[in-house]
Amino acid sequence: MNKNKIFKWALPFIFLAVSLSFLFFYQRSKIEEMTYYEFLEKVESNQVEEVILNSNPKMKVRLKEGSDKIYVTDNPRNPELKEFLLKQQIQVVEDDSATFSNILRGVFMIGIFFAFLRYMSKNFGQQSAKDMMNIQTSALPGPNKTYSFNDVADNEEAKEEVKDIIDFLKKPEKYIKYGARMPRGIIFYGPPGTGKTLMAKAIAGEAGVPFFSVSGSDFVQMYVGVGASRIRSLFEKARKAGKALIFIDEIDALGKKRAASVTGGNDERDQTLNALLTEMSGFKENEGIIVIAATNRLDVLDEALLRPGRFDRQVEIALPDVKGREEILRLHGKNKPLSDEVDFSKLAKQTVYFSGAMLENLLNEAAIMAANRNAKAISLKDIDKAFYKIIAGSEKKDRSNILEKDREITAFHEAGHALVTKLIAPGHTVSKVTIIPSTKGAGGFSMNIPPDKMYHTKKDMEVQIMISLAGRAAEELIFGEDNITTGASNDIEKATQIIRDYVVKYGMSKSLGLLNIDVLFNNQSQAFSEEALIKECSKHMERLYKETRNLIIEHKYYLNQIAKGLLYKESLSEEDLDDIMEDKFSISDSVNEKEDLLPMVKCNRVVEAR
Repeated sequence: MNKNKIFKWALPFIFLAVSLSFLFFYQRSKIEEMTYYEFLEKVESNQVEEVILNSNPKMKVRLKEGSDKIYVTDNPRNPELKEFLLKQQIQVVEDDSATFSNILRGVFMIGIFFAFLRYMSKNFGQQSAKDMMNIQTSALPGPNKTYSFNDVADNEEAKEEVKDIIDFLKKPEKYIKYGARMPRGIIFYGPPGTGKTLMAKAIAGEAGVPFFSVSGSDFVQMYVGVGASRIRSLFEKARKAGKALIFIDEIDALGKKRAASVTGGNDERDQTLNALLTEMSGFKENEGIIVIAATNRLDVLDEALLRPGRFDRQVEIALPDVKGREEILRLHGKNKPLSDEVDFSKLAKQTVYFSGAMLENLLNEAAIMAANRNAKAISLKDIDKAFYKIIAGSEKKDRSNILEKDREITAFHEAGHALVTKLIAPGHTVSKVTIIPSTKGAGGFSMNIPPDKMYHTKKDMEVQIMISLAGRAAEELIFGEDNITTGASNDIEKATQIIRDYVVKYGMSKSLGLLNIDVLFNNQSQAFSEEALIKECSKHMERLYKETRNLIIEHKYYLNQIAKGLLYKESLSEEDLDDIMEDKFSISDSVNEKEDLLPMVKCNRVVEAR
């Protein structure tokens, strides 16, 4: 119902309400209160023209002068009052119309209430129907653009796993001859932004079938039965299209594990999930309809969804490796004016753990920066700024309120991270170390990029913990134990998570042995002695912290040199760090290079074999 129809329908009610209000206030303006004592005085002075009696506790009085004015006074309900008034030659009128008018008014108000209730229920029904029809709008065959595997960089393994599905949709008779059944459903799982939706669109485009795209949240509504109805409507439309691909994004919104409850599990979410399971089980053999679902949380899905015959395959859409990142960057950069200095191969190595969406956002942010300065092309500097904006936030422009002491603390903290990374993790890339604060609240950061690896060894985990603890260790060595700062909070959080997994999840602690504590106690860590767990984690953390501290003491000359470089340049690149470690880095004379740059450091140079 559009706004014009609603207005026309409601206009009589509005007019009637305004009229009644006007009449009520008009009548009220002509009525005035009078005390009973004043009334008797008026009667004795022969000023009363007429008295209207009724069953109400009030009676109306009209005076001889100003007969349009009506006064209201108390009605004593004395049987002798009428006789007394008549003897005074006053007209007395007994009126029951007030009671009738009250009844009429009440009936009228009840009528308005029921009319309004009918209007609301009708409008509510239309809105519910509109909400139910919304699924049809979002589930229309699409998208307008036809995608193919050429639009999907990387994920070669996932492409291989779905090629037979595409072939099945194109030539079903080939598989029917062998008695093969088309898989009814596929689940794409993996981190956000890895291209699950794009892969589904590419499958539909490659197979040349209609693409019905919905979100799991579209089926979860406050109205009982709406979600199940939408499921049935969606599959009915897909069947009418013949061969089709139904894509349900974020299926965990409706497909979470069902738990027994006093209600018997008949809530809206369970009804919707049951409808989906029923529709998928009701497919005819080789009907030509494929359901693809996407989720970031495969572990929370109901087992009934994951069994063969529902979602037969589970395909991981993982974060891209270095080759995949380079392909994705080239795909998103082909329509952008890039300068010749941009090296996608090098950039791919710097963007470890970036998803496809993050890589696209990286180039988009760089393009925005280039456009803001009206550049002819997107330079490496634009990409570098965009990279660190995504990672740490934009640089703070006004740094005048930062104390010199705070700059020194930050410089040594970040120098500790960079130094330990260079000493114990030569395979890692330290692309940038800076003491420039960011808008995300970081006082500075050391960009430590690990190599692409399928597995992480016990040594890798210990190395990562030592790198995280290096900032706090450097602060303690330079400024004393009583002057350590809160700047290491995020580092300690990361180290704690790793050491917990080290002890609890991966069985790398000799004291506890090859046990997964969470599994042993049914994912309830509280069942295990918290004191024992804390003691074991703390023991390993203290051991690694001591090793980190000793390593920094041994190489404190280079710690001081890196800190000096940061105080002078504010940011150091990987090449700068390599020059410092090879004694090739020189600092301008504007910086005090004496050993007492920071008096608390004794820079006794230690030359070690590297």
